[in-house]
Amino acid sequence: MIEAVIINGLISTGVYALLAVGFSLVFGAARIINLSHTAFYMLAAYLIFTLAGTLGLNLGLAIILSITVVTCLGMLTYRWIIARVRLHDTTTLIVTIALTIIIQEILMIAYGGHFRSAPLMVAGFTQIMGVKVTNQNLLTLGIVILVLIAIWALLMKTRLGTGIRSTAQDREVANLMGINVPRIEMITMGIAVALAALAGALVAPLYSLEPHMWTHPLVMVLAVVILGGLGSIKGSLLGAVILAFAETLVVFYAPSGAYLKGAMALVVMLMVILIRPQGLFGVSFEEER
Repeated sequence: MIEAVIINGLISTGVYALLAVGFSLVFGAARIINLSHTAFYMLAAYLIFTLAGTLGLNLGLAIILSITVVTCLGMLTYRWIIARVRLHDTTTLIVTIALTIIIQEILMIAYGGHFRSAPLMVAGFTQIMGVKVTNQNLLTLGIVILVLIAIWALLMKTRLGTGIRSTAQDREVANLMGINVPRIEMITMGIAVALAALAGALVAPLYSLEPHMWTHPLVMVLAVVILGGLGSIKGSLLGAVILAFAETLVVFYAPSGAYLKGAMALVVMLMVILIRPQGLFGVSFEEER
């Protein structure tokens, strides 16, 4: 049983980590709590279903097209809508949740409320420590690890990464040093949406698609980034591990665990926040200094 918990916990960790890292990047660079983040995750999953499942396009090409389209849409949404209100926190929250509802209703009209599923990238299963794991899950975990390593390399080893980190630490100083802060924010939004779209592509064959599938991931992403500390990438990764394994343990060991997994993960978050309100790796912002 413990082997199944470890394997399933790692797989859940991967999806939450992709979403949470993107969410944290946008918050760190642009100080935006983007509640439409998981709407792009859902949109990518539906696009893959449409291109590969309905139109019969090659699955690999469908995934690339879906991630590209959703990323461009996310950047345009930021440029023309979110950036105009980003200085007003409450307005930004309302606008981003409004965008999510609009996307949800469009999908509801286009696809109805029926459950859908995208084709698998790889079929079959592999037995690990006596546990049968689908090859799709193993592929998902492998891609997540590679992408997270690539994000780390981008942030730590490139000029763009230096610009993102500088903007996250102090926007005014970054601007004085010649960094094009609005451009950095736009690029960061693109990276974040691309990560959300990739997460949607990875889960599309694993879970049933329906127009409300953004809600649970959004709650979990918010819990992860609050637990880890808003704006902290390493905090988001650790928070994803903690909450994913909390969910998995409840599913495997508690009666009706599938119904309680979200609540238990939030209880864990609340317990940590009561002890450490800023989260595990909370950062201080300019206005708090």
